[in-house]
Amino acid sequence: MSNELVNNFNSDINNDNIPADLNNPFGTNIPALAQLAAQAFQEYIENVSKDWDYNFETQKGKMFGVLVVQKEDSNLGFLGAVSGSLASGNLDNRMAPSVFNENLNDPFISNGLTKIKSLGLRINKIEDQDEINSLKEERKALSNQLQKRLFEETRFLNTKGEQQNVLQIFEQGQYGYPPAAAGECAAPKLLQYALSYQLKPIAIAEFWWGTTPKSLERKHKAYYPACKEKCRPILEFMLDDVELFNNRGIIT
Repeated sequence: MSNELVNNFNSDINNDNIPADLNNPFGTNIPALAQLAAQAFQEYIENVSKDWDYNFETQKGKMFGVLVVQKEDSNLGFLGAVSGSLASGNLDNRMAPSVFNENLNDPFISNGLTKIKSLGLRINKIEDQDEINSLKEERKALSNQLQKRLFEETRFLNTKGEQQNVLQIFEQGQYGYPPAAAGECAAPKLLQYALSYQLKPIAIAEFWWGTTPKSLERKHKAYYPACKEKCRPILEFMLDDVELFNNRGIIT
């Protein structure tokens, strides 16, 4: 078992605050233990974000998440993750990784990303509108092909030890084709790491960090439920309990 990314709490944990079951990721009731983990992780972000290649004052903020876990020795700790990607020059990166294996060395993906970048440079240099439109269509088609390959190669675990990729999860759950970046949110990353290393999930929370985009109602450090469009099919599969959320009256 790996405890490499498990953070320890800075204070003693009151056993009365330990939830009996994992809270609903789509609910608004955040357990006190998850809030304690979030506050500790926010202190970490505050201290190290200056070393990240991301300016939260001038760029759009991001969702972060924490998952309180029970280790093999029964002690509690917590994991942290960011939704999407976050370039970082900080060697002490405490984020749970993307579920997609970046060391896969898939030539289709690596060559495709290179070609998309090349198409973008060409589009910026030419003036003929017809040629621009043609190149944009080519770039869009390639981008869709790459997204499909990423979905095929991004595989999630569930509590039974079963594994499915993003396309299979959405198809079997009858949710249709997954939206872009499905699987890159904080909650799936956190649960994937926990299940991969036999860490028992105890409590989960997600919060917004940074400036508020005009298109969203987000406040710095405020808690928000996991997104239903991208996360519901994946979390239902991972927790192996489609009825869990419905029975608690959170999701319709």
